Amino acid sequence: MARIEVIPDDSWDGALGEIYPRVVDRVYGRVDNVLAVHSLNPRGMAAHQGLYESAMAGTATLRKVEREIIALVVSLENDCHY
Repeated sequence: MARIEVIPDDSWDGALGEIYPRVVDRVYGRVDNVLAVHSLNPRGMAAHQGLYESAMAGTATLRKVEREIIALVVSLENDCHY
């Protein structure tokens, strides 16, 4: 299994500290691995989070749970573990 270097989220400061409130999972109190891999590149993390927020923003036709289900099915079809 590949190991990707990350900055532990309890050590984030500067640009990472600023983005932390947007990316922390409030239920578990941690940053998901799919976002944590961007910790060496805060601009990349902000872009990834912005894309996610845009994709999951409310629409007139789909509820958030329906968009999450679509994302899950697409990930499964692409053999993506996230």
